[in-house]
Amino acid sequence: MKVDFVDDNIIVTDVECFSLALSLDCGQAFRWRQNAGIWRGVVRDKELFVSQEKEKLIFYNLKKDDLPFWIKYFDLERDYRGILDTLMCDESLNTVCREYYGIRILRQEPWEALCSFIISSNNNIPRIKGIIERLCRLFGNRISEEAWAFPTVKQLSHLSPEDLAPIRAGFRSKYIVDAVQKINKEEVSLERIKGLAYEDAKLELMKIKGVGEKVADCALLYGFNYLETFPKDVWVKRVLSELYPEGLPECVNGYKGIAQQYLFHWRRNRTN
Repeated sequence: MKVDFVDDNIIVTDVECFSLALSLDCGQAFRWRQNAGIWRGVVRDKELFVSQEKEKLIFYNLKKDDLPFWIKYFDLERDYRGILDTLMCDESLNTVCREYYGIRILRQEPWEALCSFIISSNNNIPRIKGIIERLCRLFGNRISEEAWAFPTVKQLSHLSPEDLAPIRAGFRSKYIVDAVQKINKEEVSLERIKGLAYEDAKLELMKIKGVGEKVADCALLYGFNYLETFPKDVWVKRVLSELYPEGLPECVNGYKGIAQQYLFHWRRNRTN
């Protein structure tokens, strides 16, 4: 990658194997919107405006010191070309990856990923986005005229499920509250999870009410970068039965989470 500074913008060129649009709109993150080719999103307490032209990313009005944060968030220093070359040794994954080439697993903030995928339970993406937006507006810090930070565990610690009624999350509100309470009491430690083996990390998250295997796997993949996870929702279960009834090919080992994201997005966008 090459970095140039032009006025108040930062331009990163030679960005290989990365599609901004696919990565931000493939069901792994819920706080990004696109308008006239420019994507706007909020991560932690940082708002970003960014666009892409082939292998060039344009970060608008971004401070130089904030660039490393976004390089890490988009996981731009990982060799995705090599990973995809490995995955594409399988005939079906070759088709899937070619069609949606450039998806990367975003390195999201652990609490935001956990809370977001609790909200995602038995839900659809437009409604998930709406619930999360209301949660941020009501309980997060305002960081610009139209942007609010994702509320921290501390900011939510005094709330009951009834207090969360305005976000219209339904039964999920009590699960958010349980997550907050268990983290506050250190019955579940997000910091400790980072050092655990996958199965132990999964069991740690499943101490929270409403966090089953699928939600735990999503939180681990998107919030903790456990690339060996393979979350299974209805779309992934369908694609497994259709393409891999006898199990996944060996080439996905070590990169199951990346393979899952490609398979999920591909299957969800098929018409049948």
